[in-house]
Amino acid sequence: MYSEKISKGTTLDLDATFNCGQCFRFNRLDDGSFGGVAFGKSVRFFDEGENVNVQCESKEDFLLWCDFLDIGRNYEQIIGSLSGEELLYRIADYGRGIRILRQEPWEALCSFIISQNNNIPRIKGIIERLCESFGDRLPSGEYTFPSAQKISALSEQDLAPIRAGFRIRYILDAAHKVASGEIVLDKLKTMPYEEAKAALKTICGVGDKVANCVLLFGLGHIDAFPVDVWIKKVMDSKFPSGLPECANGNKGIIQQYLFYYYRAHANELETE
Repeated sequence: MYSEKISKGTTLDLDATFNCGQCFRFNRLDDGSFGGVAFGKSVRFFDEGENVNVQCESKEDFLLWCDFLDIGRNYEQIIGSLSGEELLYRIADYGRGIRILRQEPWEALCSFIISQNNNIPRIKGIIERLCESFGDRLPSGEYTFPSAQKISALSEQDLAPIRAGFRIRYILDAAHKVASGEIVLDKLKTMPYEEAKAALKTICGVGDKVANCVLLFGLGHIDAFPVDVWIKKVMDSKFPSGLPECANGNKGIIQQYLFYYYRAHANELETE
């Protein structure tokens, strides 16, 4: 087991990052760490005051987890750029520990298809059943996320035990398109935003909201701005003319700040 520390600074809060609705396979464990599986690997993140201790398999894996936590991005600078907008700065400052996780693209796509019209406990349950049924068992006892190739070989009947309902048809269509090469997710990372979104929306059941979640959390389009019922209410109440210009280039990060803040301050969402 390899262990190395990351300095938290003022912009890395494990609890805020893993509990803001952007990922579904990381949980707080009995030892206080946040643990989970991504990229076919198991990891544990321990909060140790000024640092996060990362326990993983190797130095190479440690660098992977640093990238996963988006350590290379200057979130302090992003928050500072909002200082001219009092409300937006206050919201960002409240959520300054949130980082946008750089998730594996196929897992992000499949997970956010599952998330449609769903709540987080049920989303997590479906994903865990999917992984336990069709992923590979790791030495830790956890399971990897099954590949698009593996899922594409399955039928609706095969997937029935994960209890995903109408979403099974969407999962299979996504798996077929990715496994066949009709959609190459890594290419969407460098494709212009609108083109990448249009490509994702060719998948059955993928609309603007799911496409933007995949673009933001799985493909590195940091300006993608997912809008669900909650965010729509926030925008209608507080930013009816849209976000100020200073948000451009980082709207996806700001979307997470908005969600995190107003989930804790829902009483402020009365339309003025």
